[in-house]
Amino acid sequence: MKTIKFYTINYMRVFTIILFMGLIVNSTYAQKIKIEESNLSAIQTSMSIQNIDGKRAVRVTKSPKVLADDEATYVRINDLDFKDGVIEVKVLSRLLPDAPAHARGFIGLAFRINENNSRFESIYLRPTNSIADDQLRRNRTIQYFSYPNFKFTDSRATAPGQYESYAPIAPNKWIKLKIEVKGKTAKLFINDAKLPNLIVNDLKMGADKTGAIGLFVDIGTEGFLGI
Repeated sequence: MKTIKFYTINYMRVFTIILFMGLIVNSTYAQKIKIEESNLSAIQTSMSIQNIDGKRAVRVTKSPKVLADDEATYVRINDLDFKDGVIEVKVLSRLLPDAPAHARGFIGLAFRINENNSRFESIYLRPTNSIADDQLRRNRTIQYFSYPNFKFTDSRATAPGQYESYAPIAPNKWIKLKIEVKGKTAKLFINDAKLPNLIVNDLKMGADKTGAIGLFVDIGTEGFLGI
């Protein structure tokens, strides 16, 4: 059976949060939270729980009122406070019928989200870039950004290519994401890759921030988080 796992490391102790068949199980505190809409917060997005490919999933789309890129547009999982550790999820994205030409099926994770959603870290994917004939677009399949002061336009202007990378993925396909976070470093592994597909050694919020986790989407995307 499929699982989504959140491993959180807090220096003196290790605890594991496992999302399994609609439940989050915190093995240290024996806490169980049923994953329903009441346990999620849609931040500048619309969400619903649906079945896709025979799997239960949270469907997320960005609010049409939010026109800028790399904004706080995600479904936030309530009652999680993540600092260091590992996040594992399975995601799928499709282009919406009315997606603009620059849409790429943007989908990923936001983490260390603060209480009022004004700061967070994020790594997301552009699945259509991976299968493009343009090599520059292919090199931009994966993106790191930090909200609000370090968006993709900032990284391309100050450090071209450092916060982007390629991965062999595609739209309308389930993709396994694993993000390992420790201090100021985050490593992304895709589909059980042995080596990281992207390494960020200088998370812009610093080493000590904690916060929530969310499924991030951007313009023109119908995103799914398998649960």
